[in-house]
Amino acid sequence: MSLRAFIAVDVEDEVVLTRIREFQALLAGTGASLKLVEPQNIHITLWFLGNITPRMAERIYERMRDLSFRPFTVELTGVGAFPSPGRPRVIWAGIGRGEEELRSLYEQLKPALRELGFRPDPKGFKPHVTVARVKRQSPELVKVLMENAGLSFGTFRAEEVRLKKSTLTPRGPIYTTLYAVKAGST
Repeated sequence: MSLRAFIAVDVEDEVVLTRIREFQALLAGTGASLKLVEPQNIHITLWFLGNITPRMAERIYERMRDLSFRPFTVELTGVGAFPSPGRPRVIWAGIGRGEEELRSLYEQLKPALRELGFRPDPKGFKPHVTVARVKRQSPELVKVLMENAGLSFGTFRAEEVRLKKSTLTPRGPIYTTLYAVKAGST
């Protein structure tokens, strides 16, 4: 049996999530065809693992327990799109404060995951929060992205790194935490 997995920092602060929902409502009003990310699924991916076995999940968790970090503040600020705001496929909120700490977590994971056969993303690590996926864009969507490029969603405390599984359903993915490592627990 395999499971689709990733390592992430979840965004659970209600104020931040409310601001994301407000921005998603603005996006939804543009006439573009979008798949909005559900509030309970909002997270910052540190590493996408793909399909792994339950035994591999245990081995990854064993390595995750070596992570050394203290609770830190993450600021979600700025709006953009991959591959570009003019041709959006994925709409994201950027990271201001906390990027260095997130990058440190990624760098700590890299050698451990390489040992287990995982390769880093060739495009590099770009911490962000996906807020929507674009099925069909509209001129209004591009305008809203440009007008909100500097939007701030607020800050939250990052206190855990989680190994999560993604179960794909017709209504969208369901994310479940398999293992969690708390800050300062090493």
